Amino acid sequence: MIDRTLLITVSCALIWLLIVLGMVRRRRLNEQFLLLWLIIAVIVLVMAGSRSLLAFLASLMGIHYPPSVLILTGIGSLLLILLHFSAVTSQLIEENKSLAQEIAIIRWQLRTVEKKAGQEKIDGPEVVA
Repeated sequence: MIDRTLLITVSCALIWLLIVLGMVRRRRLNEQFLLLWLIIAVIVLVMAGSRSLLAFLASLMGIHYPPSVLILTGIGSLLLILLHFSAVTSQLIEENKSLAQEIAIIRWQLRTVEKKAGQEKIDGPEVVA
């Protein structure tokens, strides 16, 4: 007989997998993050599908209730994802700052060129075409 915990965990992991694939298909999730979510879903599916693996990991960690390993895995996965997103966000912040500085420099150069061009029209000789 299938354990209720196993059934719920496998069902949730499969639903999550379908949601992630649907988001990628609709281009609401980047392929870069797809791999991360797929790995987590597969790990949860493997762990939920194997009672002996859960029992082994639980005994290895000193946990008395094996399904708690699934919860611990979920929390650990979320922490890894948060760390990854923090790294991506930090990189985007640096790139955004650099681009803003480059835009400011280009605007300054453009104003300088426009001022010089305006002064040359006033001061310079007129060219008759």
